[in-house]
Amino acid sequence: MIASALVIVCKAITGAVAQWRCDPGAGVQRIYFANHSSHLDFIVIWSALPARLRRLTRPVAGGDYWNRGVVRRYLADRIFHAVLIEREHAGAKPAPAATRASFQRITDAMGDRYSLIVFPEGTRGATGDIAPFKSGLFHLARARPDVELVPVYLHNLNRILPKGEVLPVPMLSRVVFGAPLAVGADDDKPAFLSRARAALLQLRDAG
Repeated sequence: MIASALVIVCKAITGAVAQWRCDPGAGVQRIYFANHSSHLDFIVIWSALPARLRRLTRPVAGGDYWNRGVVRRYLADRIFHAVLIEREHAGAKPAPAATRASFQRITDAMGDRYSLIVFPEGTRGATGDIAPFKSGLFHLARARPDVELVPVYLHNLNRILPKGEVLPVPMLSRVVFGAPLAVGADDDKPAFLSRARAALLQLRDAG
């Protein structure tokens, strides 16, 4: 009941309309990768999924935010079944052991059943631009070549809940699910990440 209520509230606040350029009912594991500009981002994507897929999709999110307070912890653990990771501080070089542990936690969370929602930029932008991607998406694609990589562009979320704001401003938004991105066996990391980012830019510019 709480999950259903959250979906209704989320759609009421954001007016989010889902547009699918891939099969919404495909019974396959996916990694949905999206632009990141708001704390509402993964909730909007999760809410836009068909109910059957929603139950099998886990967002990857920052533990520093979602472990703060009883309500957030409850939602992350019991409703969203989020995979919480510790994010690096701005300007700090991530410890290799911590990076490996986070990656292992994410791949273990997928198993042979669950899909993921990830944000390859690593942090929220303030202007709505798409920052260069960090390497995590590349390593996930290499570790799980059997999983579909689906780009998702979120229109207008940076205006509904701008960075630094607490209360959302109700207005219309769109969630565009693009065609799955194929990973070539010879793709190197920079080329793959550039191509994945370009897939999001295409969804943005398509209007």
